Amino acid sequence: MSDIKVRFAPSPTGYLHIGSARTALFNWLYARNQGGKFILRIEDTDKERSKQEFLDEIVESLKWLGLESDEKLIFQSQRLTLYETCAKKLLDEGKAYYEETEKGRAVRFKNPKQKIIFTDIVKGKIEFDTNEFDDLVLMKSDGSPTYNFACVVDDTDMNITHIIRGEDHISNTPKQIMLYEALGLKLPKFVHIPLILGEDRSRMSKRHGATAISDYREKGYFPEAIVNFLALMGWSPKDNREKLTTQEIIKLFSLKSIKSAPAVFDIKKLDWLNSEYVKSYPAERVADFIAPFLIKRGILKQDYDKAWLKLLVKIYSTRFSNVEDFVEKTQFLFTDKITFDEQAVKEHINSETLLYMEKYTRKIEALANFEVKPLEDAARALSQELNIHWSKLIHPVRVATTGSTASAGIFEVLVLLGKEKTIKRLKDIQIKKT
Repeated sequence: MSDIKVRFAPSPTGYLHIGSARTALFNWLYARNQGGKFILRIEDTDKERSKQEFLDEIVESLKWLGLESDEKLIFQSQRLTLYETCAKKLLDEGKAYYEETEKGRAVRFKNPKQKIIFTDIVKGKIEFDTNEFDDLVLMKSDGSPTYNFACVVDDTDMNITHIIRGEDHISNTPKQIMLYEALGLKLPKFVHIPLILGEDRSRMSKRHGATAISDYREKGYFPEAIVNFLALMGWSPKDNREKLTTQEIIKLFSLKSIKSAPAVFDIKKLDWLNSEYVKSYPAERVADFIAPFLIKRGILKQDYDKAWLKLLVKIYSTRFSNVEDFVEKTQFLFTDKITFDEQAVKEHINSETLLYMEKYTRKIEALANFEVKPLEDAARALSQELNIHWSKLIHPVRVATTGSTASAGIFEVLVLLGKEKTIKRLKDIQIKKT
């Protein structure tokens, strides 16, 4: 194992969102590519805003994505003595001073007023004049460390070699470099990854899909599709492939191949990627993945027919992108009362087609085997008898049994619906139109 060590350091003051998950992923990918370690550090010194529910969601979401820490979790709230020791060192050396405030005594760092120049692996050479900064607060009056001070102390103590984070942290870097130098510490390498923008090129907000990773999990995306999608926001393989396994991404990943331009969040691309995973996996695997979602929503019972669901997934595998999409497109199979597309009814249900369906209903009532071939044969035979193109029969049947003009192969659908429900719906449409 190499000495490469990276960390992801979320604050448990909110759920794990897309941007933060992408940062965690890039850290994890680099550690795996280099044979190093990925550490999870919880920055929980803000006692008022830090919540257990947020911590649980962050840890669980990372675990769901496969991004688990290689060491036990580290909590800043359990390391206050370490921060106090480092602050005292700076005080003793005259590099910091006490400041009395209304709430108590804080510790401030004496800004050395210098020019800071560092090379970022993604952004290149960056310069700052620290004359623009006030003296930094190191320890607040409540005894807790500030973000920049705690980062420097923790990253050094944990032997972090590369700081991989969003480019919105670039302004923190010169402040941290001043502290590294004042404490006589070795600088890590800095990697600031591009921000994620909405499709309109504005900063990500909830209207662009900046929801928690747990929301995407609830909607029924595969975790490996999310990982694939996140990896492509700011990075790409040299051959420009879009669908890659996690192991392929690990093998190809490098810091130098991270783009400096902002990434764009494209929900359509995520839907497409997830649909590619749906199509590539065996129907049984997809059905097993979908079932818990349907059970949780009360759509399926605990003792559901596995063979039936597997067949449903198989015939719809090229038609849905996630579980929500699957439910929307197959809901007519899980209910006794279907919702009709009125335009479809207007277009395909009339006195002529009602007669065709009445005759088709009689034919399938007589079938001994309610299966695809007999159903199709009956439809073809009837269309020949009536001297009509069989679409004149199939489209009305589809509308009557599914509520719309779009579905998987109609005869496969009728088999899944079952003989009793199929006949009932074909007869009910007669009543609806009279």
